[in-house]
Amino acid sequence: MTETQKDRPWLFRTYAGHSTAKASNALYRGNLAKGQTGLSVAFDLPTQTGYDSDHELSKGEVGKVGVPVAHLGDMRMLFDDIPLEQMNTSMTINATAPWLLALYIAVAEEQGADVSKLQGTVQNDIIKEYLSRGTYICPPKPSLRMITDVAAYTRQHLPKWNPMNVCSYHLQEAGATPEQELAFALATATAVLDDLKGKVSDADFPAMVGRISFFVNAGIRFVTELCKMRAFTELWDEICRERYGVEDAKYRRFRYGVQVNSLGLTEPQPENNVYRILIEMLAVTLSKNARARAVQLPAWNEALGLPRPWDQQWSLRMQQILAYETDLLEYGDLFDGNPAVTAKVEELKDGARSELAQIDAMGGAVAAIEYMKSRLVESNAERIGQIETGDTIVVGVNRWTEGEPSPLTSGPEAIMVADPEAEADQIARLNAWRADRDSAAVEAALAKVRQAAATGENIMPASIEAAKAGATTGEWGDVVRNAFGLYRGPTGVSKNPSNRTEGLEDIREQVNAVSDRLGRRLKFLVGKPGLDGHSNGAEQIAARARDCGMDISYEGIRLTPSEIVEAARNDDAHVVGLSILSGSHIPLIGELMDKMRAEGLSHIPVVVGGIIPDKDAERLLAMGVAKVYTPKDFELNRIMFDIVSLVDPAPVAAE
Repeated sequence: MTETQKDRPWLFRTYAGHSTAKASNALYRGNLAKGQTGLSVAFDLPTQTGYDSDHELSKGEVGKVGVPVAHLGDMRMLFDDIPLEQMNTSMTINATAPWLLALYIAVAEEQGADVSKLQGTVQNDIIKEYLSRGTYICPPKPSLRMITDVAAYTRQHLPKWNPMNVCSYHLQEAGATPEQELAFALATATAVLDDLKGKVSDADFPAMVGRISFFVNAGIRFVTELCKMRAFTELWDEICRERYGVEDAKYRRFRYGVQVNSLGLTEPQPENNVYRILIEMLAVTLSKNARARAVQLPAWNEALGLPRPWDQQWSLRMQQILAYETDLLEYGDLFDGNPAVTAKVEELKDGARSELAQIDAMGGAVAAIEYMKSRLVESNAERIGQIETGDTIVVGVNRWTEGEPSPLTSGPEAIMVADPEAEADQIARLNAWRADRDSAAVEAALAKVRQAAATGENIMPASIEAAKAGATTGEWGDVVRNAFGLYRGPTGVSKNPSNRTEGLEDIREQVNAVSDRLGRRLKFLVGKPGLDGHSNGAEQIAARARDCGMDISYEGIRLTPSEIVEAARNDDAHVVGLSILSGSHIPLIGELMDKMRAEGLSHIPVVVGGIIPDKDAERLLAMGVAKVYTPKDFELNRIMFDIVSLVDPAPVAAE
């Protein structure tokens, strides 16, 4: 078969962004030169949550998990020498999606692009932020309104743009079963489309249904994941046809991009992750009728730290070899008519329909957020428990843990380290930007954003005007916060005693004994300082501590070190446990430990968990941190025994 007869391959992407817009631009241009065919932009946490780089909550977070974009100048620098009219750009942005899209449009116009030809996606899925990722700003209803504002605006002005990427990716990482992943994502999509119906005409609505895309996760259970994607395509076709009356089949297509499971990558024997990534990619590419439209792969060493350009290149080459060296794209669907696949797809669809019926009975996805969050925490607890007991085997983690040291992880440059000067550089440029702009024009433009938020008019035109005037991400975010209010999502962790005590008899006995010696129940404060919204670890630690009989305090994400220290004092905590996965552990923990000493609380042991390199762990211990845990420490009961031993002066030994 000739090359022209082959199916066109999916878009090759690499999820990337770090340090500064200038550094990220160089990375993007380098990846495009290596054969990447689309961009996937990772933004840092201040940008995702609507804060400027010099805000108190931004300390230590600038440029860590993505690129900081505080104003039009940053966006201009990010895409310097990259013609946006010719590019397909995915921006992983949710709460601030209207603002980042406004900046993108402003830069495209500066480049002379025809805005109607722009192609790409803003993720713009706020519901999964309440459930799993935590970069929300406002309550659900105004957040949903801004999602559909973006959709309605793109229908008129950016007809090739995907205004929303329903994101089940983080749901799987938060513990969702395949049935939950299907149901929660589809419930989110229907919530958005139901709201959008009032903002576009009946004639335009089917085409808008066709612009909704999805972003999914592919885990290691290869056959189940492949069947999940076929179930997604069939259920979405069913919903579009039966719920919304969409007759044109092209508007009912399930269009999705994928990143394979990052949190499933292992810190022990990380070279094994290469095989995991390959197998997970096959699940979303082998079945033609359920093939991803875009694929981005993590680097093999992301459980250790920030991957280098070479590591990202290795993942890109994996895609290119599959697409261009194999004969995959020369054939139709390989699984049509397979009885095992058909049976599994039907089983998944039935389970998803049951969950969808439950969500619909509660009033839809927005009304069911607390229910869905609690279901995720329960499912994740079950998943982790199976790894602990060995019922689920993870090679190199709970089986076959002995191995040769990897030459790939040796040496001082085995992983890339974020530029320690990047935050100061970003703040200096932000201050210079503020000094050079027309402040009156900025205030006038922000007043229009404020008015749009208050009156219900589409927020996009005013946001674009504010972007061009020179407003900053934090200023736009402040307008939104003041208009709609702040929101603290459900944690999914009940403080009530749990019946889940199987296998915890020994640790519960120890907790009771120590609590008796203390004269009250052992108090464990779990906190997440900074802007990191990856709360899975904190939730599971809090839930297991509760099940072990401890008195837990866990208020969720996005706390300042001062707030955590105040809570430790007010709660009279015996132990403080902190979870940070964004790489900002050194500055945030350093500040917290200083405040603990200043408040006379240095007697309270502090334990820290996260993606923490060995050298950083040594620094944390030198600061006075009692224990440091990384992804290799998957045995939660062992951590519970450690916590008890830190409180009790008498030695405590685990059986």
